[in-house]
Amino acid sequence: PCAAPGAARKDGRRTEAQRGEPMNTKKLDFRKMNFNPIDEVNHILRYTGYLYGFVVKSDAPWKTFTDYVKYAKENPGKVTYGTTGVGSGPHLAMEMVSFATGMKLTHVPYKGGAECNSALLGGHVDSVSDSTSWGPLVDAGKFRLLTVYTASRSARYPDAPTLREVGIDIVFPSPLEIMGPKGLPQPIVHKIHDSFKKALDDPEYQTVLKKYDMQTTYLNSEECEKADKQEAEKLKEIVQKLGMYKKP
Repeated sequence: PCAAPGAARKDGRRTEAQRGEPMNTKKLDFRKMNFNPIDEVNHILRYTGYLYGFVVKSDAPWKTFTDYVKYAKENPGKVTYGTTGVGSGPHLAMEMVSFATGMKLTHVPYKGGAECNSALLGGHVDSVSDSTSWGPLVDAGKFRLLTVYTASRSARYPDAPTLREVGIDIVFPSPLEIMGPKGLPQPIVHKIHDSFKKALDDPEYQTVLKKYDMQTTYLNSEECEKADKQEAEKLKEIVQKLGMYKKP
C-alpha cells in the first residue's frame, strides 16, 4: 500500500520517498488510493531513477533493437515479451514503443524480475522488458541488452543504445522523488530540498547509485511537479489506448 503524504503532518516531520512513474499510474486508477499523487502532494525533489532496458537471449536472431522491431512488424502478435506485471513501467514503456513503431507484440506478465529472467532463459518468452534484474545475466553473456529507455546511455552498459538512438523518440524514466504533504510551508520545503540536494554529491551515495545502475537525475520542486504532470499525461494516453483507463 502507498502511504498518503497528504495525510501527513504539515510541519515537515514526515515526507515520502516515492517512485514517480508508479505514482503516476496509480493516479490513473490501476490501484485504489485515497489521494491524488500528482495534485495532492508537495513535489520536493527528484533525485534518481531505475534503469529500464530490453533484453533477449544471447543466441536470439536479433542483434539490434532495429532487427527486433523489423521482425516483430513482419510477424504481428507472434513475438512475446515478459514484464513484471500489467500496468508496470516496463509494460507501459514497451506498449508505448509498440504504438510508435507499429509492431504488435504479445505481452506475458510475471510476478517479478526473477520469473521474467527464468522464462527468457527457458525459452517461454522471446524477450523481457524490465529494470536491471537482467544485469547479471547480461554480464554472464546469457542475455543481450538491445536498448535502454533512459535519455542517455548506461555507464555500466555503454554499448547499449537508447531508444532515441535507434530512431524511436521515447524516454521512459522511472524516477524516485521526495514528496511531502500539500500545504507544507515553503521554508520547510526549501530546507528538505537543500538537504537532499547536498547529499546527491556525496561519494558514498554516488557509489550506491553505481552499484544499482542508477544515475543522478536531479529536478527541483517546480521542475519535478511539471515533469510528473507531463509524464502522467503520456501514461494516460497509453492506458487509454490499451483500454485500461478508469475515469474518476
